[in-house]
Amino acid sequence: MPLIKSISGIRGTLKGDKDSCLTLDVIKKFTSSFIQHLKNINNNKYISIAVGRDGRVSGKKICETICQVSSNMGIKIIDLGYSTTPSVEVFIEQEKLDGGIMISASHNGIEWNALKLFNSKGEFISKEDFDSINSILEKNSFNHEDVKSVGKVITNSHSIEQHIELILSNKLVNINKIKSAKFRIVVDGINSTGGIAVPNLLESLNVDVVKLNCEPDGNFIHDPEPLEKNLVELSKSVVKNSADLGIAVDPDVDRLAFIDEKGTYFGEEYTLIACADYVLNNNPGPTVSNLSSTKALRELTEIKGCNYFYSAVGEVNVVEMMKSKNAVIGGEGNGGVIFPSIHYGRDALIGIVLFLSHLAEKNCSVSNLRKQYPSYYMAKKKLDINNVSFKKIFKKLKIEFENSEIIEIDGLKIIFKDSSWVHLRKSNTEDIIRIYSEANSVLKANKIADEVINLINDF
Repeated sequence: MPLIKSISGIRGTLKGDKDSCLTLDVIKKFTSSFIQHLKNINNNKYISIAVGRDGRVSGKKICETICQVSSNMGIKIIDLGYSTTPSVEVFIEQEKLDGGIMISASHNGIEWNALKLFNSKGEFISKEDFDSINSILEKNSFNHEDVKSVGKVITNSHSIEQHIELILSNKLVNINKIKSAKFRIVVDGINSTGGIAVPNLLESLNVDVVKLNCEPDGNFIHDPEPLEKNLVELSKSVVKNSADLGIAVDPDVDRLAFIDEKGTYFGEEYTLIACADYVLNNNPGPTVSNLSSTKALRELTEIKGCNYFYSAVGEVNVVEMMKSKNAVIGGEGNGGVIFPSIHYGRDALIGIVLFLSHLAEKNCSVSNLRKQYPSYYMAKKKLDINNVSFKKIFKKLKIEFENSEIIEIDGLKIIFKDSSWVHLRKSNTEDIIRIYSEANSVLKANKIADEVINLINDF
């Protein structure tokens, strides 16, 4: 599998051809380019960064390599050890650092790893930043110090604790209600740092925690993406332990999914809906999600008399739109909750406390909470396209569906008169079109997607 470069960093498999996988040499060059970029934009002043990692076995060696390279370039590195993506983001902002790196391939399998890059705000770098880093990389225009480098490495193992303290200090978190509810919750930490962070958060809220796959040894017991098909063991454990709910996160703890007391999947799209419902009840304002997320957020927001906005797909795009609209909450339908009064980044820990505050105030079961929201269903498909113009395909589809609402800020989204929709996007990494559709039944969602695929094939 070739290396994948994007504004979130660089990602790849650990084994394979040396020119197409995440080798230590690639890591050294990419880290050097990132550090040089930070030096350039800070006029070569003495800079400081944080580095954290999830539970993957490969993370320790990669972290050592990053720390060595960074030190040789004469900067200060704070090695956070085991951490989460949102914890690193929060740490950068709180400690007023110049940037940071999270070592995690997110929901990808154990054979993958990645370097996620953050700016001084603790947010993913911009496209302009990435272009600068890539230019430095291509020209090898970075400078290392001599063996007597002024750089230094400092260890700090408290980033998760700092993150939790910040979350619990937020006025919207109803600590007393959550503690009084005395929830019993099963946590699937996917043998990564969620197995540290989530139980620590819950135990501080008087929750009876049942740990499942919470040893952060990186040996993922199942596919790490928190989808229904991967959470069978968690569902069974919730029922077996008579728990109020189950919580699943991905390896770097920026995605969140719930299981209700009956062992039924709450729906990754509805993580954001439930959290937004609670926030809008207490702090009304605009909301944002991307074009491939459920329409339920728009409906919920408008029912409460607030404005909803959509963005292009990608956390950076959601954050940019949230800032421009002063949104009170936003995120992505993959279980990614962004709550700006804490920080601008997807954060499962924030999602957990908002959800539990909502549940405790409603004083109802998770299954009954889910019944309070409309049920929409998605079909997620892809179509291989070789040597075919995406622009021509989109142009013909626009003609075919000219009587429907058309949105073109990110690929092509077609919203039909009954408010069902289909969204087509060109993949950044493969010669395919991703096709997402949503309707009020599984059958209809699949029918819409298949109809569009058939039209493309006819072209």
